[in-house]
Amino acid sequence: MRFQIAFAALVAAALPHVAAAQESGPEPASIATSAVVAYPPAFFASAQPNTAMDMINRLPGFTFDGGDSVRGFSGAAGNVLIDGERPATKSDDLESVLRRVPASQIERIEVIRGGAPGIDMQGKTVLANVVRKKGDSVTGLVAVANTFVYDGRQTPAMRLEGTRRGKGRTLEGSFIIAGFYDDGAGDGPRTVYDGDGDPLGRWRLYTEGDGTQAVGTAAYEMPLLGGKARINGRAFYERFWSDEAAHGIGITDGLTERDDQKRLDGELGLSWGRELGPRTTFDLIAIQQINTTDLFVKLQAQEIPNYQDALNHLFLLDRTTGESVAKATLKFKKSANLSLESGVEGAFNGLDGETSFTEIGDTPDPSPVRVEELRGEVFTQGTWTATPRLTVEGGFRMEASRISADEDGVTKEKTLYFPKPRAVVTWSPNTANQIRLRVEREVGQLNFDDFVAAVAEGGGVSSGNTDIEPEQAWVAEAAYERRFWGNGSVVLTVRHFEITDVIDRAPDITGTRDGPANIGDGTRDELGLELTLPVDKLGLKGGVLRGESTWRRSEVIDPTTGEERQITAEHPVDWEAHYTQGLPRWKATWGVDVYGAFREPYYRFNEVMTVKLRTFVVPYIEFKPRPDIAIRFDAQNATSRDNLRYRDVYDGPRDVSPLLFHEEQVRDNKTNLYVRIRKTLG
Repeated sequence: MRFQIAFAALVAAALPHVAAAQESGPEPASIATSAVVAYPPAFFASAQPNTAMDMINRLPGFTFDGGDSVRGFSGAAGNVLIDGERPATKSDDLESVLRRVPASQIERIEVIRGGAPGIDMQGKTVLANVVRKKGDSVTGLVAVANTFVYDGRQTPAMRLEGTRRGKGRTLEGSFIIAGFYDDGAGDGPRTVYDGDGDPLGRWRLYTEGDGTQAVGTAAYEMPLLGGKARINGRAFYERFWSDEAAHGIGITDGLTERDDQKRLDGELGLSWGRELGPRTTFDLIAIQQINTTDLFVKLQAQEIPNYQDALNHLFLLDRTTGESVAKATLKFKKSANLSLESGVEGAFNGLDGETSFTEIGDTPDPSPVRVEELRGEVFTQGTWTATPRLTVEGGFRMEASRISADEDGVTKEKTLYFPKPRAVVTWSPNTANQIRLRVEREVGQLNFDDFVAAVAEGGGVSSGNTDIEPEQAWVAEAAYERRFWGNGSVVLTVRHFEITDVIDRAPDITGTRDGPANIGDGTRDELGLELTLPVDKLGLKGGVLRGESTWRRSEVIDPTTGEERQITAEHPVDWEAHYTQGLPRWKATWGVDVYGAFREPYYRFNEVMTVKLRTFVVPYIEFKPRPDIAIRFDAQNATSRDNLRYRDVYDGPRDVSPLLFHEEQVRDNKTNLYVRIRKTLG
């Protein structure tokens, strides 16, 4: 709360000085529209960036969005393009792609607000476009890092990258092998009270999670059939294991849990595009993915009256998913102020899963599930710059899908159709002010994991649901952006969602468990505030303060109690702040990243659980003794943020059953030291 008050005060202090916006700063990149602003490398020089991602994080009024983990290609887009195009990959996250683009190879970064002719906005109202330098080049990177965990563990990592560009061809490759730890785990007390508030028991909880990853990527770009083709691949391996033990105080031992998970993912992507005329281009993208997951969970606990039943169970999950995606787009630039785009996308998705939940020592009896989805989407959209100050973007998508689910030999199938219109209007009365309005129908995607049973938080099993429908929402959004002090900006955004078929949790047909389900209609309102504040005028030369905060309120009818409540897992407030300052005299950059505390509630038919995380602070400093060497130190979790969990568990449905017990749990986390050394080549 103190940060929010200070944040608002800074905004109020800045607004009276907006007349200073005419001072030095980036100018619109095109006189045709004030919606595009270009930032050259000199704009970022004081921060001594290493990669494109470092530069993206310094853009005024821009908040990075890495995209969504959904099926298909269009709906998974982030809000950054590279040379006007979206990377033809889904599993290789956008942030990783941008961290492989050296800052030395960037000519400029354009920020597009509201839309511009010839630019596919990827369903966003604000985009960044990283424009790389032309010409031949060879670049590389060798980096080593280590995290020194407060309890003595270490997680070393190594990264190798290389890129060669020349004669219209590009060859890229990278390899990462790294250890990691679960920063949500930790030691601390767990206290349980009965329904009358009397103590049932107290445990000391010991948890630890560790893992290893290996990731390899490769890409080759070349001229082909009068256009440009790119083929890319990615292989990913991960092993994660965690242990939890609760040792009692004044009672015998409580719950122990052992998790062991393995993942193996692979992806192959192909993109090709060419000009069909002076104003027409054609683009084709195809992606093939396959992912496997094996999970082993061992739960053991003695029976504790009025708290938990005896557990002596094994939960096993074996899951394979695959996706094939193809998308074709035809773009036509009718004039400098009007562009049109149409296309079609198709995808086939499949999941094969088996789960079993048995007593330890018994023979597993797997419950198989097979899910298949065939999706198709046609779309058309256009961007019109009506005047140098007014831009209009409109589009329409029609999605159709057929989903079939086979569970224990019983097959269910359904066909779904969803129209998805969209309209965005951007008005820029001058270079200091802009207003953006958006109306759109958004349609979510079914999470295939919801079709398969899973281990529930706190023990037991959560049901799968093959009858679930996608969540839909009409969204109305208004944003006002004010630029000041040359490179400063403040953005205020208001959104309202009218949601149909809210996906939450509801009791299954047995009445003894619950799982994901559609629980009716709901609403969500959001108020967002973003600030980019150069602090040179405050006496801190080369410093920039960036912050963002979202206040969120949602309502839905609880399927168990029939009363209004917020939607499960939504945060009422999210905020973060980032300060960075270049120290050219010391060849260094220092800063601090602050991620605000949040509250995350979960509602089940017989339980309400609330997870709270306190504020997370990471001060850092990076030295560049030479332009090709960077040494960085981070004090991760400098405030020793705790992870708190509260559970109210009832002896049956919450509306008619008495409170069985109340549980409070704290997981203590301490400060960790992260060290990284980078050596760039070329």
